[in-house]
Amino acid sequence: MAESMTGNPGDTSGNPGDGNPGDVTDNPGKMRYEIREGGEEAGFVSYAREGKVIIFLHTETDSRFRGQGLAAGLVRASLDDARRRGLQVLPYCPFMRSWMAEHPEYTDLVPEQQRAEFGL
Repeated sequence: MAESMTGNPGDTSGNPGDGNPGDVTDNPGKMRYEIREGGEEAGFVSYAREGKVIIFLHTETDSRFRGQGLAAGLVRASLDDARRRGLQVLPYCPFMRSWMAEHPEYTDLVPEQQRAEFGL
């Protein structure tokens, strides 16, 4: 069953690069977080789980929704959920890695001994 994490589609505060997701849900059956915009699936970030570690593999946004900051919002919501669940993060996804490098407040989610591996 998918678990909704955010639900504030009318919030347009902040800048798009920081991401203000409309509706992000964790879909553990598909092992991915999904974002919806206007009732349509707009993108996802796939993951694997190993105990208390979440391994982010790939972020993808449908071409119709690119340039709106949805991927950034999806990454932020996914990382916020990982923090809420007490999970350590391994960001193998290049987009997520680069986003985290620009948002050092999320670096603590990556185990200290592995930060250099991810350029964090």
